[in-house]
Amino acid sequence: MIQGIFYARFFPQQGTKIVAQSPPGCIVPVAGVDRACLFDFSVLQEYIIPRKAFCNRYITVNDPEGKYSVLGFPVSIPNPRYDRNEFIFNFGLVVECSASGSGSSTGVDQVPYERVVRRLAATFAEMEKQNGYLSKDQEHRPLEDRTDDGLDPLQGPIGSYRRRPIESLLEIIKEDLNNYGECMIPVDDANTINMKLFPHHPVPPEVKGWHVPVAKMKFADIVDPTWDLTLQRVIAHIDGVSDVRRIAFAADVSLELTQLALRHLLYYDTILLLDIFFFGACYAPRPGIHDFVANVGGMVDECANYVCVVGAAGGVGNAGSQTEGSGTRITVTDTNSKPGQNPADRNGASSITNGHRVSNYMLIKLMTTFCVGKTVAEWLKGHMDAGFDVLRFVDVRRLVQFGVIKGCLYRVHKYVVSKQYLAALVTGQARPLAGGDPLQLYTDGCHTFDQIITEQNLTDAEIMEKLKSFPAPAGDLTVIYK
Repeated sequence: MIQGIFYARFFPQQGTKIVAQSPPGCIVPVAGVDRACLFDFSVLQEYIIPRKAFCNRYITVNDPEGKYSVLGFPVSIPNPRYDRNEFIFNFGLVVECSASGSGSSTGVDQVPYERVVRRLAATFAEMEKQNGYLSKDQEHRPLEDRTDDGLDPLQGPIGSYRRRPIESLLEIIKEDLNNYGECMIPVDDANTINMKLFPHHPVPPEVKGWHVPVAKMKFADIVDPTWDLTLQRVIAHIDGVSDVRRIAFAADVSLELTQLALRHLLYYDTILLLDIFFFGACYAPRPGIHDFVANVGGMVDECANYVCVVGAAGGVGNAGSQTEGSGTRITVTDTNSKPGQNPADRNGASSITNGHRVSNYMLIKLMTTFCVGKTVAEWLKGHMDAGFDVLRFVDVRRLVQFGVIKGCLYRVHKYVVSKQYLAALVTGQARPLAGGDPLQLYTDGCHTFDQIITEQNLTDAEIMEKLKSFPAPAGDLTVIYK
């Protein structure tokens, strides 16, 4: 959000001065306005109108307190008609410091505002070159000399025209960009300022065949028939369970196009990528588990609404889950819900039916007992041996998914390393043998078991059996968990 906007100019006799600002008093004090300045102008004025080497460049400078950043593009226009043969000005924005620059997590992304600053500088520089728009008399005219629409009749070298005061322009620009993210303002009879704030999205990570996309919104409500056909076919198979290769097969789309479509969705932050869920996989707690234990922001209650299912004796009902048989096998059918969104709430019903849901204590105990070296199956058996039928009341996949999304858990991946193969790679002598073991390419410690499972269509147990018969010296292979 723009906290302030200003127009500064260098005067040969007076130095750097603020000619216009909005809101009044945000940069320098104004008579009759009781407002604290955002920063000390005397400290930053040499950066607002900097030395010539920094003119005609986009610059940012933070105030000494690290609270605000000044974004500017000082412009220098050389011309013999000016004093000192040069006209220097700067239109700047004041925004909160970015999160990376201030060490805070609540900073403002400054990238979208760079184009605004550049457009202001380019527009007014061109207007100044054409008709001396900025270098003319900037004194306020009496009200009787103004027209009803607030435009001042001024006479310029290219004829008679009307224009808005710069103070009015700055105020409209600030309010429109803050409220609507865009502005279209007529400056005079011949010029209009058109600007729009475009959000900045980081480059999305690569989508691999073994990733599992999870929707962060209900695509059925937003998909339009005019959307890309490939994207529509891919979206229809995003269920939070299927991996990318399975989605590509089900949608009858090539793997490359499926990955491209999912990266497009990642760019707009509409999906997130998780690992394939296996009962043979390992998960371990992250520091974020402390927030779960403390139930920060009702996280445990949110988890209960997301993971609890109908048991054989009643209990909790989840609109997105069903039980088969005696309730020991869970089939998730709600493909569009996510942590933070109660599936039952969308259907106008509460997720808690007659009876009592799993207690917060038990959910915390389930979440905190994941550890390195213990698979989900072993974790599950431990709780069932202790007398709690986990599968009867909790969707284990959803519990793990919730923990990963909320930063409470992380996946402990398995890698296989061959000392002999690594040595051959270092010396450049590694050559895959024709008809050799296909697992050799995965023994450099850079390929997870998920990748091997997906690309070779093998289970975890089958991979371990093949590694036992792998043509390598005894003790050459090592399985690493990290």
